[in-house]
Amino acid sequence: MLEYLRNAADKPLAKVLMFILIFSFVGWGAAEWIFGGATRDTTLIHVGNADISVQQFNNERSRELAAMSKDEQRAAYTDPAKSAALTDSVITKLTTDQLALNRAQDLRFVVSDKRIAEEIKTHPQFQVEGKFQPWMFDMVLQNSGLTEQDVAASLRGDILRNMTMGAVNVPVAVPQFAVDAAYNARYAKRDVKYSTVKFADYKVDDPNDEQLKEYYAQHPQIVPETRSVSYVFVAADMNKPDIYDEGFKKAQQIEDMIISGDSMKTAADKGKAKYVHIPNIARNAKLSDKVLSAELVAKLFDMESGTESELLELKDGFAILRVDTVHAEHNAEFADVKKSLIDGWKKSEQRKQAYVKANEKLIALKNKESVKNLKDASVSRTEGAPLAVLNAAFAGKDGDNVIAEDGDAFYVLSVGKTVMPKSDTKKEEALRKELEKMSIRFIQDDYGQFLKKEYPVKVNEKVFNRFIAK
Repeated sequence: MLEYLRNAADKPLAKVLMFILIFSFVGWGAAEWIFGGATRDTTLIHVGNADISVQQFNNERSRELAAMSKDEQRAAYTDPAKSAALTDSVITKLTTDQLALNRAQDLRFVVSDKRIAEEIKTHPQFQVEGKFQPWMFDMVLQNSGLTEQDVAASLRGDILRNMTMGAVNVPVAVPQFAVDAAYNARYAKRDVKYSTVKFADYKVDDPNDEQLKEYYAQHPQIVPETRSVSYVFVAADMNKPDIYDEGFKKAQQIEDMIISGDSMKTAADKGKAKYVHIPNIARNAKLSDKVLSAELVAKLFDMESGTESELLELKDGFAILRVDTVHAEHNAEFADVKKSLIDGWKKSEQRKQAYVKANEKLIALKNKESVKNLKDASVSRTEGAPLAVLNAAFAGKDGDNVIAEDGDAFYVLSVGKTVMPKSDTKKEEALRKELEKMSIRFIQDDYGQFLKKEYPVKVNEKVFNRFIAK
């Protein structure tokens, strides 16, 4: 056959056939490059000019899962909140590591092969009785499925990240005066005298309509904006290329029908897709609908009335959203909320009477007169009395007489002297370490923000929704 082709190569017909054959291969390759590239894109995160792939994410996630107990692993697979937390943890680690590597590259840090060799020789995993053994190194690589290049790249990355981030992880010396100030602020106490005036101790009758209307005028009830929405959903297994392509084509056809003038329901019926209409949803509503996630609800509230979204690629299919009607925020009709106003009016009236009584006690305190139910207490910032009393005690000065309020009562108090804490070496040392950790964390956060500004981080939402958000 090949001999025949060689002999016929100079004939005009053969040249035409060969041109068609070559053009077909070139065209196929070009089409694959143009149309197929998007489906092969596995870049999950862009960090500056560097990319983190889905494979890197999966490898790191597998490492974190391997370090968990069986119960933790089970929770990571079955509990959506734990699964989401693991995903966030992996993405944060990969992003942070890449930020450090980007910075190391810009600073032109270099790790020599000799340094890598020394790291391998001194690594406990490759030693027997404290000495490096090549056979142990080979066995570990074989069991883990890694190559020497993989190990070298991992060690080089660790060293470069440590060179970049090491300086911001060094404990910061905290001066003694700062420790003393924090110690005194945390453990100092104050002597107070306080009396409680509860709203519930004052009885009031049910209000009439005029009283309720007056209360409503001062406390209008707002009905938040809601929207009537619809969507079409085409289910598809996004991890299987053939099914993905079939679902995408079907969703595009439905989208074309909607653009051509068909209603969303009609287009969904023709395309044999799922159609859902929800008459009223609020911005922060928790829906039982499996398609409308919080992100999609937020998107619906960014759209204009009577408009459809673009074709959206979700974790388990394709969707087109529509805002049918916008019901603007407005004041509720008095008749609709009349019954719900009664409790509020009663509490308001009780508060008024309690406030009058609290002021009477405050005047008595200032005049150093007798006050009923006055309690003596030595309070810290966190215990010894109701929170409103603690806050007022440490916000005022010695000798102040004030009224503090929480949701159900007034507290009339007289602030006494401050009692400084006795020295406690263990507590002071623990506080010093806490302040050092806080200082390190502040520096790390500042440096992290600097790196993110230098190397912007962007998650590829399309790839994330297709491969990760399950």
